[in-house]
Amino acid sequence: MSRARTARRIAAGAAYGGGGLGLVGVAAVGLVLAEVQFAKRTVGTGLGDPPRADGLYGSEFGGPAPNPGPGPLRLAMMGDSTAAGLGVRRARQTPAALLASGLAAVAERPVELRNVALSGAMSDDLDRQTGLLLDGTGPPPDVCVIMIGANDVTRRMPPTQSVRHLTSAVRRLRLAGCEVVVGTCPDLGTIEPVYQPLRWLARRVSRQLAAAQTIGVVALGARTISMGDLLGPEFAANPREMFGPDSYHPSAEGYATAAMAILPTVCAALALWPESDRLEVSRDEDMLPVAKAASAAAGQAGTEVSAARGPWALLKHRRRRRVPTDHHPAPDPLPESRVPGP
Repeated sequence: MSRARTARRIAAGAAYGGGGLGLVGVAAVGLVLAEVQFAKRTVGTGLGDPPRADGLYGSEFGGPAPNPGPGPLRLAMMGDSTAAGLGVRRARQTPAALLASGLAAVAERPVELRNVALSGAMSDDLDRQTGLLLDGTGPPPDVCVIMIGANDVTRRMPPTQSVRHLTSAVRRLRLAGCEVVVGTCPDLGTIEPVYQPLRWLARRVSRQLAAAQTIGVVALGARTISMGDLLGPEFAANPREMFGPDSYHPSAEGYATAAMAILPTVCAALALWPESDRLEVSRDEDMLPVAKAASAAAGQAGTEVSAARGPWALLKHRRRRRVPTDHHPAPDPLPESRVPGP
């Protein structure tokens, strides 16, 4: 069965209450082996908690009183340990901080960042995370980036259930007026200690989930960016530099590379990217049926999918935008009333 057809079935099962639809015929065996492998490696153990990066970025763009200009853009981050920035030591090295700094530079406005991602989270934690963002007294985020899916695969959450939790969170955010960008399930077949035939199975399962995630959220007006092999040939060519000490989570360089690929989609969602939805044929961009666009994006890291019209979607390969990494000041802390609890 093709990846597009399988992803379409998973997304349909998630939307209409289907059960735990299998991904591939031998995937169950592959996932059992994957669990053993991950258990042996105890991924993430000893890395501690990710640094907190919540605060105000780009305060220099606020403008002098009494004409301070528009208020800060509100950026939120949800998801798992990758969204939280596990594996780096400084707040400025987390993907959320890098995105906030880059967004402030593009928009020339301050950006208020709030990160509610949780290390080890699966998609069933997104409801809690969404509540943290929407159930308070403050305004909702202008844009929210969600990175989720890897733990769903390694812990064998049924894919229909995984997509159902994700689409539920995206729906709540969209109804609150928030733009949403989803970094889809990464390609687990790229993890170095995973060998054949497990590597092939892990790659196929994670790509099918990524495609199903895209089908589900694009229908709600969100955009997706394919995490693929954690965004491109840099990781394949320089795994020692791009991955952290556990060979699973990105290093500071890896997070910077990922943020650089996600930033253009975040900017496009906020209409900050010029001619953001014009197709560039020279970059192999196209308008395809949603399922085909989702399948193609899952196989090519850094590919964006967004709704077009009817059952069609735009498949784009945006030029990466370099994010500030060298002269990155510590964020101004949020007021005490806005800092989330543990």
